Amino acid sequence: MKHLLNTQDWTRAELDATLAQAAAFKAGQAGAQLKGKSIALVFFNPSLRTRTSFELGAFQLGGHAVVLQPGKDAWPIEFELGTVMDGEAEEHIAEVARVLSRYVDLVAVRAFPKFIDWAVDRQDKVLRAFAKYSTVPVINLETITHPCQELAHALALQEHFGTTDLRGKKYVLTWTYHPKPLNTAVANSALTIATRLGMDVTLLCPTPEYALDERYLGWARDNVAESGGSFRMSHDIAEAYAGADVVYAKSWGAIPYFGRWDQEKPIRDAHRHFIVDEAKMAMTNNGVFSHCLPLRRNVKATDGVMDSPNCIAIEEAENRLHVQKAVMAALATQ
Repeated sequence: MKHLLNTQDWTRAELDATLAQAAAFKAGQAGAQLKGKSIALVFFNPSLRTRTSFELGAFQLGGHAVVLQPGKDAWPIEFELGTVMDGEAEEHIAEVARVLSRYVDLVAVRAFPKFIDWAVDRQDKVLRAFAKYSTVPVINLETITHPCQELAHALALQEHFGTTDLRGKKYVLTWTYHPKPLNTAVANSALTIATRLGMDVTLLCPTPEYALDERYLGWARDNVAESGGSFRMSHDIAEAYAGADVVYAKSWGAIPYFGRWDQEKPIRDAHRHFIVDEAKMAMTNNGVFSHCLPLRRNVKATDGVMDSPNCIAIEEAENRLHVQKAVMAALATQ
């Protein structure tokens, strides 16, 4: 049984087939792969695009989505084995996942890090517990990676450049300022898919402390070895932007300060100039800009960049619907 926990777990052929199916759905191809089937969407954190696109996608494929929010409209869940459950949690994931598996054909989970201890968060315990106990396929709706977002991003790039072959494109994944320390999930996933597709990838961040976890840097290096392209890290804005074909922006907190965000804040505040603006985009090769959304205008990127014809953030957001339909179709019919 296959899950979608990370795209790194899927072969390149499987990813290409998923993107091709997503493009077909977007072009108007009808689907009934979920006719008579259902999916449980389990949200431990808020959602706008993910919830809307998955609910609609299931409906458009003839299926039904059930939305659950543990601790709100569903019981709080315990994830550790051996715990004496005399606290807030009312039931254990061992029962939750197995019961849901008796009701639905797919389970999808969103569970952000706790932002206290990266050594704990990087284990992705919630998602992996669902995958361990579920007897139906599990889909990652964003935990410490965001595979559905990266697939939507890949499809948007293929559409923009008019080809599925993105080798040779210069791709810049740039850190941007945000008043809060954010999850590294989208950055981890963007780095994964850009190197998987053979692009020449630069990770631009203010200081070495903002490097991503070694797991994802390792994936990037492995992907380059397999797919071609290149990968490097830079702290030089002008050098990184020069001649770029793609600029992808994301904010994230520095992992060495995980859980000690008051100590990280002065470093973050000193790099507000990493905002994506018209002057930086002018350094590119008429580069395309995108972001996963939500985006704070004039903090992460200027109005001028967001409203430019070179911004494909809305197209990427739309593509969430189509790639997720392709993912659900592939997993529900395996």
